[in-house]
Amino acid sequence: MSYASMRNPSALYRQTKAQGSLEGADRHQLIAMLLDGLVERIAQARGHILHKDMPAKGQSFAKAIGILNELRASLDHSVEPVLTGRLDSLYDYITRRLLHAQLNDDLRALDESERLIAPIRQAWHAIREEFLADPALNQPRAVMP
Repeated sequence: MSYASMRNPSALYRQTKAQGSLEGADRHQLIAMLLDGLVERIAQARGHILHKDMPAKGQSFAKAIGILNELRASLDHSVEPVLTGRLDSLYDYITRRLLHAQLNDDLRALDESERLIAPIRQAWHAIREEFLADPALNQPRAVMP
């Protein structure tokens, strides 16, 4: 535990809660958390731009882009190459729009990024029942430490 976390108990609580959520999550839930986190980081970036908080703005954008990189890395191109190729291109495009938004304080680029990710996020949440119903998809996987 760091000194900073001892000074901020709410941050320690959030970190502990997030770690517990990750440990008990299946593959579907992990992607859902990434998509939710992306939308949250974009919203935070917007607030930091509006309040001219440059250090926090940089952190929000870095986290959003990091999430997009994780989403890209999670794609299995051997399963549905056309679909995963399109998602990969979409994630790449959103990354470039976020970089543009960060450099230019462009709220329209943030709006576009949110609009583009929204249907993917909604569809992912909507297929939860299908994921749970398919035993082949719902098999536990070994997690690397």
